[in-house]
Amino acid sequence: MSFIEIIQNGVEAEEETILAAQRGSLAALAFEGAEGEICIELTNDAVIHSINRDFRGVDRPTDVLSFPTCEGEELIAAPDGHLGDIMISLDTAARQAAELGHSLAREVMFLAIHGTLHILGYDHMKPDDEAVMFEKQRQILKKTENEAILGEEQL
Repeated sequence: MSFIEIIQNGVEAEEETILAAQRGSLAALAFEGAEGEICIELTNDAVIHSINRDFRGVDRPTDVLSFPTCEGEELIAAPDGHLGDIMISLDTAARQAAELGHSLAREVMFLAIHGTLHILGYDHMKPDDEAVMFEKQRQILKKTENEAILGEEQL
């Protein structure tokens, strides 16, 4: 069984946004046949900027950061089932949603899917890896949105 914990740091997210983050992460886990716990921190640009600078050496805010509990050639879940942590900047997500013409909830769902795939070992640093990861994102988002339209989503 999987569990997605949502914490808020410097933001007050609407229920729809919180549910979208949970739904996206759970959908990615289910799509990959994985189970475990993930903590998603919804935050702002200032917080994610400092983490991006300190951990990645990139001195700017970003939309999503992922911190897998275990990394390497073979994904091995931690003994307690905690797969990792994801940070999502609602400031950046809101800008991206406006630029793309969709809701903040949809953008957060997409970012949660993206972050969860990173936790599961996917990356997009090489073109071949990017093609695989981005196709998975597309499939998971489409499936999740269709289930929401049909009223079949389960949290």
